[in-house]
Amino acid sequence: MSSFLGLVSRVRSSLNPPEAQPLPDSKPLKFGVLGAASIAPQALITPVKSHPEAVVYAVAARDKDRAAAFAKKHGIGKVFGGADSYQKLLDDPEIDAIYNPLPNGLHYEWTMKALAAGKHVLLEKPAANTAEETRKMFELAESKGLVLLEAFHYRFHPVANRVKAIVESGELGAVKSTSTTLAVPRGIMKAGDIRFNYSLGGGALMDMGCYTINSMRYFTGADPTSVLSVEHELQSPQVDRKTTAKFALPGSITSTILCDLATPPTLKIIPSLPNLNAVIECEKGEIKVPIPTAIATHTYLFLPSYANAPPKVMNYLAPTQYHSITVKVGNKSRVEKAYTFPDLGQPWWTSYRYQLEAFVNKVKGRTPHAWVTKEDSIKNMEVIESVYAKSGLGSRPKSGYVPN
Repeated sequence: MSSFLGLVSRVRSSLNPPEAQPLPDSKPLKFGVLGAASIAPQALITPVKSHPEAVVYAVAARDKDRAAAFAKKHGIGKVFGGADSYQKLLDDPEIDAIYNPLPNGLHYEWTMKALAAGKHVLLEKPAANTAEETRKMFELAESKGLVLLEAFHYRFHPVANRVKAIVESGELGAVKSTSTTLAVPRGIMKAGDIRFNYSLGGGALMDMGCYTINSMRYFTGADPTSVLSVEHELQSPQVDRKTTAKFALPGSITSTILCDLATPPTLKIIPSLPNLNAVIECEKGEIKVPIPTAIATHTYLFLPSYANAPPKVMNYLAPTQYHSITVKVGNKSRVEKAYTFPDLGQPWWTSYRYQLEAFVNKVKGRTPHAWVTKEDSIKNMEVIESVYAKSGLGSRPKSGYVPN
């Protein structure tokens, strides 16, 4: 009962967080949102409410009515609508930082323009369509002394940090293999979804796959030395609906990733369940982070528990609702929970709220509790491109935007 009540309390507070009062001696960071994207409320607008040094100041959308409706719904004071709305938002001198959740193929152009306008950028993942574009964005950010962060939000939550700390402690010995998965049932993504649009950087590997690759690299602390195999199931000739890839990593580690934007029903009639987990197998033991069947309210994930499953890190992308970390060495095991850091956070803070904390601290010149570096973001795109190269499907198209 206490676990259930805790879940209810965390979900209620994460959806309706207590509003923070501005700090008298700190100017709040004013965000502008590019596009009225569906991810924006959970990724930024709701987390900002509980942060005393951040506010969503403006939103821009090319559809004026959509921009106005979005602003009204979310209490955003300033609205830019029309064909030139993005640039008008960037030109607003009141705005300090830009949140860029635009389609993948537009990340490069509008991040470069935001940086050129002197704005810090919180950039949805994947960073761009290519590693080259990612490198150029970070180089411009560095040259202008601006903060650019690729928003791998799970990296900022205590669960991911605690699991990595256990792996790095050596308690379980060396990592031998990993398997990272992110798949959702058919029907979640409609046929016309931008994730299936090649010109906008579509594909399962670009969308969900960027998480599976990033978490593989994060939990092992290593980058692939080669792509051993790739299998695609295609939505169209150039767009993967599903990708499975196997990698070789240093230390004889083998890792497999699987991403699927539309998993078919089992036996053609039984709806599939979302699959979100990371399996980490080590020399001396295993780590399990199971979650009972629950609705992950900040995403569309519905996660079952598997009593006899291999060692798993389940729900590492949305751990606020419920989790438990079971560490097993030989015949001994212990259970841990990690909703907060020793000196940071509340149990109801989502991974996005922790990410916002780090971003604001970085902009304010303070040391963030976690970070995704320039090198990390570039390497993640390099691995994505290496998978597409191995299969012959090819990288997503480069942006036609040429900076002045």
